Amino acid sequence: MKFNFLTTNLTACTMKKIMVTGSIIMGLSGAHFVQSQTVAGKDYSSRSHVDKTFDMIGVNAFGQRFPAESFTYEDEITGKKVIALTTSRHHNSKIYQTHPQWTPDGKHIVFRSDRSGKGLAYAISMENHEIIQIASGEDGSSFHLGWKENHAYHFRNDSLIRLNLEALLEDSNAGQVANKSSYEKVIGILDQELHPNGMALDHDEESLYFSTRVIDGQSSIYEVDLATGKMTAVLTVPFRIGHLQANPYKAGEMMFCWETGGDAPQRIWFVSIDNNGQVTNRPLYDESDETWVTHEVFLDQDHIGFNVMGHLDRLQEGDNGIYSLNIRNNDLTFHGQQDWGGYWHTAGTRNLKWIVGDTFNGDLYLIKYGNPENTTLLTTGHRLTSKSPFSKEAHSHHSVSPDGKWLLFNSSLLTDSDIMLMPLLDE
Repeated sequence: MKFNFLTTNLTACTMKKIMVTGSIIMGLSGAHFVQSQTVAGKDYSSRSHVDKTFDMIGVNAFGQRFPAESFTYEDEITGKKVIALTTSRHHNSKIYQTHPQWTPDGKHIVFRSDRSGKGLAYAISMENHEIIQIASGEDGSSFHLGWKENHAYHFRNDSLIRLNLEALLEDSNAGQVANKSSYEKVIGILDQELHPNGMALDHDEESLYFSTRVIDGQSSIYEVDLATGKMTAVLTVPFRIGHLQANPYKAGEMMFCWETGGDAPQRIWFVSIDNNGQVTNRPLYDESDETWVTHEVFLDQDHIGFNVMGHLDRLQEGDNGIYSLNIRNNDLTFHGQQDWGGYWHTAGTRNLKWIVGDTFNGDLYLIKYGNPENTTLLTTGHRLTSKSPFSKEAHSHHSVSPDGKWLLFNSSLLTDSDIMLMPLLDE
C-alpha cells in the first residue's frame, strides 16, 4: 500500500494525525501505531473481536478472550447430543485424565491449545463456551487445578507458581485484566538438577508432589510444603516415573506408573505417607508376563480403574478389558471388553455407578459398574481411520465431571484434535 503522510505540526514524540490512502486513520504515540479501523468513513473498532474467530493473529497475550467456537451435533449412530467445544484450525486437547479438568466451582474447563503459537493453558466457560488464555510466555501447558480452591499450579523454569485463577477469570470477564504477576505467587524454587515431569496436588491442598528424573534410570518424588515452599525427597525408584496423581479424596496418598512408553513389568504403584512421615510404596494389581496394563485413574477414595490391553493375539489369551480394584482389600471387579482390540482408556463416576470405556476407532461406551452386560454406545467415530493405539489420531483420555453429569474427551472427528463434551446420562 502507498502511504501519503501529512506531517504538518508534528512534535518529536507525537504525530496527532496521519492520513492514509484508503481513508484509514491512524494515530501515532511515541513509536506505536494504533489503528482505529475506520475505513471509507465507517469505524469497525467495535468488531475487533471478530478476527480472533480462528486466531489468525497468533498473539500470545495473558488473559485475552476468544469467542465461542463450539458446535453441537447429534451422533449419526446413537442420536445423542455432542458438543465440540473447539473447532478451530489449532490443536486442542484436554488435560490428562489423571488430573482435574473442571475448576472447583464447575464453571470452567481448563485445556491445552497451540492457538497462541505454542502449547498453553486456556479456560473455557461451561455457560457460553468463550475461551480465556490463562498462561503465556514460558508457562507451558502442565497445569494442576485445585481440588477446592480455584487456583492452578504450574512450573515456570525453576519456579513453582500458584495462579489465582478465580481472580483472573473474574477480571477477564469484566474486561480489566491486570499485570500477570498480580495473579501469581512463587511457592518455591527448585534446585537446578531437578527437572519436574509430573505433578500431583494433595487432597488437603497443603502439599504438592512432583516427580523428576535423577541418574542411571532412577526417578524420585519430592514433596513441596505449599505454606513454606520447603521441598523434601519422598522416595526414589529404579525406573522412570510417569503419570503421578494424588488421591482426590484422601490426603497423603498418590499413584504413579512405571513408564516405558509401552508395556511395563509392573505398571501401577501406590504411595502412602502416614502422619509420622513414614512412606510406603507398593505395587497394585500384580501383573503376569502376558499382561499389559494402562491408563490407571482414581474412581473414588478406595477404588482405581484401569485397562488391561487386548490388542494383540498373545494378550487375548489372558484376562483383558476394564477393571476396578479396591486398593484397601485388593478386590477386583471386571467391567467388560470390546472386539477389535478392546477398550483403551477408562473413567467413572465417583458414586461407582458407571464406567466409560473407549475403543481404538474412537467409540465411547457407558457401562453399568460391575455389570458389563449393561453397556450402551454413547458416541462414535472419534478416530476415523484407527484400528490400533499407535496412530496419530487423538487419544480419548476421557474424564467424567465431579458431579457425574458430563463426559469430556479428545476427538479427531472434526479436526486433528478437538475437545468434546456430552451429557453422560440421558435426562
